[in-house]
Amino acid sequence: MGQHRIAVLVRDGVLAMELGVVHRVFGEARGAEGRPFYEVTTCALEPGPVRTDGDFCLGIEHGPELLGEVSTVIVASTDRDAVSVSDAEQSAMTAALRRVRPGTRVASICTAAFLVAAAGLLDGREATTHWARVAAFRERFPAVRVRPEVLYTVDGDVLTSAGVASVADMCLHMVRSDHGATVGGVVARRVVMPPHRQAGEAQLIERPVMEDGVAGTARARSWALEHLDHPLSLRDLADREGISTRTLSRRFREETGNSPGQWLLARRLERARELLETTELGVDAVAARCGFGSAAAMRLHMRAVMQVSPSAYRRNFHG
Repeated sequence: MGQHRIAVLVRDGVLAMELGVVHRVFGEARGAEGRPFYEVTTCALEPGPVRTDGDFCLGIEHGPELLGEVSTVIVASTDRDAVSVSDAEQSAMTAALRRVRPGTRVASICTAAFLVAAAGLLDGREATTHWARVAAFRERFPAVRVRPEVLYTVDGDVLTSAGVASVADMCLHMVRSDHGATVGGVVARRVVMPPHRQAGEAQLIERPVMEDGVAGTARARSWALEHLDHPLSLRDLADREGISTRTLSRRFREETGNSPGQWLLARRLERARELLETTELGVDAVAARCGFGSAAAMRLHMRAVMQVSPSAYRRNFHG
């Protein structure tokens, strides 16, 4: 299998951190012999110097023709507000994006969703953007189903991310989708990322760092990860912290952006993916070890979240 080619389309004022994250995450995805899975190339509307948001420029060698030659296109955001992009620049961006071949995966970073939506690529799809620009985005693009609360969206072969930190999550999602959870886990460790966050996790977490003297839910979450094969209840988790179920639910949302049930489902699915990839266990045994209760229940959740059955996932990624 040849390398998966990715083109990152940048404009004047590109955010250097976001661009670096894209190259770093995909660059760390390698096979057993060190062969890179991806070839990431940067392009612009015109080859030449492109200003970043820092005190340096990039020398871009490729123009928009690259967009018609790759399997994934990522549109980067800039330090300029996409709400006020000039008609001329939007026309040029739309013309560039029309070079993208059918079936190509397209992803936007932060407010670059405005440019992708203006090109008509988000009509009828779910999308997100930076939380501070959601109202303007929704008003300008009523045909797009906006998800203002999430880190990133995946709607078929089109993805959108909310902002700087979520870029890594979106890119890691693509690695996991292409090469499985095991490779994704290796990449996360190499770039010192926290465990993979699902697309539906919240952009804004009310209390990402606990205040001194305020109890959290870390013990409950750690204990749950060691007992995923059990049918864990809200009461079980609350008892680990010595608090009421109502307090636990509130603190879970404050700290993770999800309810305990949503968080548990995401962890069970992650464990299922790992077992399907790395063991010979039957589907029934995998379901039991992940706490789904039955293969049918696991199959239902995998299809709902990942659009794939356990057997199909194993065929794609086992070994």
